[in-house]
Amino acid sequence: KPRGRTRTKHPAGVNWERRKLSAVKAADVVRLHADLGKAGVKTTANRVVELLSSVFNKAIEWGIYVGPNPAANVEPFREVKRERFIQADELPRFFAALAEEPSRDTRDFILLALLTGARRGNVLAMSWDQVSLDRAEWRIPETKNGDAQTVPLTEEAVALLASRIPEDSSGHGASAPSTGFVFPSDSSTGHIANPKKGWARVLARAGVADLRIHDLRRSLGSWQAKTGASLAIIGKSLGHKTATATMIYARLDQDPVRESMARATSAMLEAGGLKDGGKVVPLKNRKTG
Repeated sequence: KPRGRTRTKHPAGVNWERRKLSAVKAADVVRLHADLGKAGVKTTANRVVELLSSVFNKAIEWGIYVGPNPAANVEPFREVKRERFIQADELPRFFAALAEEPSRDTRDFILLALLTGARRGNVLAMSWDQVSLDRAEWRIPETKNGDAQTVPLTEEAVALLASRIPEDSSGHGASAPSTGFVFPSDSSTGHIANPKKGWARVLARAGVADLRIHDLRRSLGSWQAKTGASLAIIGKSLGHKTATATMIYARLDQDPVRESMARATSAMLEAGGLKDGGKVVPLKNRKTG
């Protein structure tokens, strides 16, 4: 039985699977872009055009297509950048709802995504060979930008990861394994793949609306800004890559980055009622522990 959900084409989409590249004209791409925009998926429309443009550029590079790129000059729809992050008054409810989540994997994934600011896919695919608890670092071999990234781990993140180390047969805690996923699963990837159901349960219990998993990443950066971090430090923490800031990021060492992340995560945990007098209050499920 195949895994995953059945993918369906958007009603405003097209079927060009059997169409030759030379048969796709600029007017076709413009019409597809406009139809998707009218259907209310303007961001998707822009991504579709970007993908088509990349396909044609690669075909030209490989010499299997000769001609102009029909997607090269399509005017994209204006996109409003999302600015949503967890607000101070939402944090107590959010952490309370997270503690009530029956799935430990879901609880730990959400909290680790918040504490590291890493992208969902990278957190889900985190493996033990990428993590050094002694150095308090997580080395992501490849991010969305195509580059590797070293993520400083705060005290809270190290404690969470240490709690996930499998116990040996005698019941005593084992050292971190050299292989395997931090969030293992019997899925085709070997790790948990889609936490959206658990995420929906947490938001429903918390009474928090319009918050996406990716907003956890934005939340860390926003709380870093609230606690006085510079844009360079925030960019280094989140692995941002821009033409103007890359050289600045490259000159920063991990200590000020970790310090800023520690201040931000500490402020979030205190606001959420999970830190008292500098001590972390364990996040446990009252039903399952």
